Amino acid sequence: MLNDLLERVGQLNDDGQLIVQAALAATKDQAWVPNPGPQTDAYFCEADELFYGGEAGGGKSALLVGLSQTTQEKTLILRRFRDDAKALAEDELLGNIYDGNRDGWNGADLIHRKKGHTVTFGGCMTEQDKQRYKGKPHDLKGFDEVSDFTQSQYEFIIGWNRTTTKGQRCRVVATGNPPTTAEGLWIIRRFSAWLDPKHPNPAEPGELRWFTRDEEGKDIEVDGRGPHMIGDREVLAKSRTFIRAGLSDNPDLAEDGSYEAMLSQLPKELRDAYRDGKFDVALKDDPWQMIPTAWVMAAQARWTKRPPENVPMCAIGVDVAQGGDDNNIIQVRHDHWFAEPEVVPGKLTPLGTDVAGVVMARRRDHAKIILDCGGGYGGSAYKHFKDNDVACTAYKGTFGTKATSKGTKIGFTNVRTMAYWRLREALDPDQAGGSDIQLPDDPELLADLTSPTYELRGKVYVMEPKDKLIARIGRSPDRGDAVVMAWYDGKTVSNQSGGWKTRDPKVVVRTKRRQL
Repeated sequence: MLNDLLERVGQLNDDGQLIVQAALAATKDQAWVPNPGPQTDAYFCEADELFYGGEAGGGKSALLVGLSQTTQEKTLILRRFRDDAKALAEDELLGNIYDGNRDGWNGADLIHRKKGHTVTFGGCMTEQDKQRYKGKPHDLKGFDEVSDFTQSQYEFIIGWNRTTTKGQRCRVVATGNPPTTAEGLWIIRRFSAWLDPKHPNPAEPGELRWFTRDEEGKDIEVDGRGPHMIGDREVLAKSRTFIRAGLSDNPDLAEDGSYEAMLSQLPKELRDAYRDGKFDVALKDDPWQMIPTAWVMAAQARWTKRPPENVPMCAIGVDVAQGGDDNNIIQVRHDHWFAEPEVVPGKLTPLGTDVAGVVMARRRDHAKIILDCGGGYGGSAYKHFKDNDVACTAYKGTFGTKATSKGTKIGFTNVRTMAYWRLREALDPDQAGGSDIQLPDDPELLADLTSPTYELRGKVYVMEPKDKLIARIGRSPDRGDAVVMAWYDGKTVSNQSGGWKTRDPKVVVRTKRRQL
């Protein structure tokens, strides 16, 4: 390769050779130099937040590590699993950049300090793990394989992208391939101007767009950095862009074609993601996925901000957390319409009466409360409701059931399997009249509902045990469980004789009394 490069340089004219000499002089003291093309574009990109993604082997991980040793003073580089982050440090930093030299490396804490650059490698497996990075400032927040993270992990951690060093640039860089599960679809939404072919105002790779939040916390695009008036406050926007990475841009892997040949052996959906870097292809579901992704996405596309007129609140599903770091998830349902899930920190509800008070403050129209009592947390709240004659169902997912699936004699191993299957049946677009379920457009909910799998054992459906599901996806699917509970019991138009009664406002006519 060196002989080939020398031959190419020798063929350049005088001006070309002067440019090469100047480039060599400018980078001779750098620990790492980006490859020409997209990797260099990403290196010099001016966006506050960059997604450098596309094909496998495009030098995406190398960019993060290279930035940490050149332009950045204090860097955090995350993978979803800590062991993967450690492997990244061993391969890219200690191996490729420092050629095996481990000076400055703390293997226990995964921290490397050298020549004024400090880089910390870490994992963020569970949703709660994001708290470990709270209040820890870094001028570069880097996420490798970003679609493996949840949106809430990503948005929480980048909140501390800052520095006190004058003149030091702060930036967020995310790298990765197209998501292959519903869990990672949020990254396409966040960068939809570049990745969604249906976007009304598409952006070119590398083009800067500006974003901030409205008063409700919704991500909105604005014109320039600002300041912009959001409510009664002036705020500055942050810039984003996307740059596509390609295997052909990485001479270290593209030279002999062996890596591309390996990628070509993958199943089609993985070839689309890793070899071809396609962000606009449909996800392929697991053949034993409990609820198909397309059905949930269709229900989210039907969702409206407000419930249908004159339809009462029918049920409230509650995934309970009493104290600790977990959250209560409160899911309100008006017949087929589901509200946005409400998250209440468990530390605010240490007692069952606290949980009951939070739920009752939101209850309307005598809605049935479905309370998760499987882990023992909901027991005291359930007792409080029953003692006060409040309609409440104790949801115990591990209990047995004699129910069968619609139109068959196939049973269920437990209540949890049956409850998820009932929601599946309600979402089925092929049922008579189609499905009218409306679910909030929440990427975490989409991931929760499409993660569980099942199997058929004889004449019984068996859902993936919850502990195994949590171990596989790295978190508890609390939002999905709350939706399932809200559908498990309570009124629907199908079980109400005569449907919903129109609730017209009462008009009171006042007349003056005749004076006697």
